[in-house]
Amino acid sequence: MLRKTVTVAVLAALLALGVGCTREISFKQDVFPILTENCLSCHKPGGEGYTASGFSVESYESVMKGTKLGPVVTAGSHVGSTLVLLIERKGHPSINMPKDKPPLPEGKIDTIRKWIDQGAKNN
Repeated sequence: MLRKTVTVAVLAALLALGVGCTREISFKQDVFPILTENCLSCHKPGGEGYTASGFSVESYESVMKGTKLGPVVTAGSHVGSTLVLLIERKGHPSINMPKDKPPLPEGKIDTIRKWIDQGAKNN
């Protein structure tokens, strides 16, 4: 009986601490700063990347609109999102991002992946 009580107490403590839970990624607090720091200089109206692709990272709405060719984010699936493909540098070398800069750190890419997998919400 003592063993069962201890097991239940440990499980309750883990749940209270949020162990095993993934926190919700915020576009405004987590993703937008990454895009602003690494992409905005080119991907805004008048920028080289915007001129070439039509893709702007100035707002949630512009990110979700995508490029001249269509959306780059598939809410719920980072695997189906062109944005992730390009920042992972798995596309053609001429379009991998960020262009002419070092690749994004894995942690920042993972934040974007999680945000997309969580539904790419405007939060």
